[in-house]
Amino acid sequence: MAHPLDNPVWHALDGPHAAVAIGSGLARHYRRDAAPFSALAAATPEAYADLARDLPDGVAARLFRPVEEQPPPGWSVVSARPIRQLVLQAAGGRHPAEAEFTPLGPDDAAEMLALAEVAKPGPFGAATHRLGRFLGWRGTDGRLLAMAGERFLLADHVELSAICVHPDARGRGLGAALTLRLAREAIARRLLPFLHVFPDNPAGGLYERLGFRERARPWVLWHRPSA
Repeated sequence: MAHPLDNPVWHALDGPHAAVAIGSGLARHYRRDAAPFSALAAATPEAYADLARDLPDGVAARLFRPVEEQPPPGWSVVSARPIRQLVLQAAGGRHPAEAEFTPLGPDDAAEMLALAEVAKPGPFGAATHRLGRFLGWRGTDGRLLAMAGERFLLADHVELSAICVHPDARGRGLGAALTLRLAREAIARRLLPFLHVFPDNPAGGLYERLGFRERARPWVLWHRPSA
C-alpha cells in the first residue's frame, strides 16, 4: 500500500484540506494564492483530464510525484526537479528566543508576504497563512523578521514550510528555533512533521541537525496542457 507522503498534496486536498480544494474526480488544486500546487490520484489520462478542467489557461500544474513521470499526449513538460522529503525523527531542545514567538494570522498577512518577498523561502502567496499555524518573531522596532508555518495537512502528517529569516536577523538561530517549536506543537496534535528542500539547498543540513531525516526523493513536475 502506498504511503500518503508519496502523494502528499493529493492526501491533503482529498483529506483535511478538502474544504479549500478546487477540482473533482481524480485531480485537485489549491487556490494559487495559497499554494500553487495541484495533485493527481494517479498519473492516468483520466486524472490528467480532470486536472485540466480546473487549471487556469496557460498555467502549468505543479505536482509532487513519487517518480519522474511523463504526461499523456496533449501535455508538455515545463520543469522536472527532484526534491528531498525529510521527516522528523526526534525533536531537539528549546531555544531562548521561543519566548518571543507570537502566532501570526490574517492581520499579519501583508507583513508575512513582504518578509517572504525578501527572504524567498519558496512559494508564498497572499492566502498561504490560511493553510495552517504560523509563528513569527519581531525585532525591537516591531518588524516581522522571521516566521515559519504549515502548508500541506494530511491525516497523520503536516508539512512545515515558509521557514525564513530576514537578512537583518540572520545568524541568531531563529529559523531553527521556529522549526523546532512548530514541530513540537505538531507532535502534540499527533501529527508527524515533514518538509521539502531541494538537494542544492544548504538548509537541508540544518534540518538534519534538527532531527529530520530523508525519507524519499520525490519529483516536482510542472506539466502544462498544450494550447
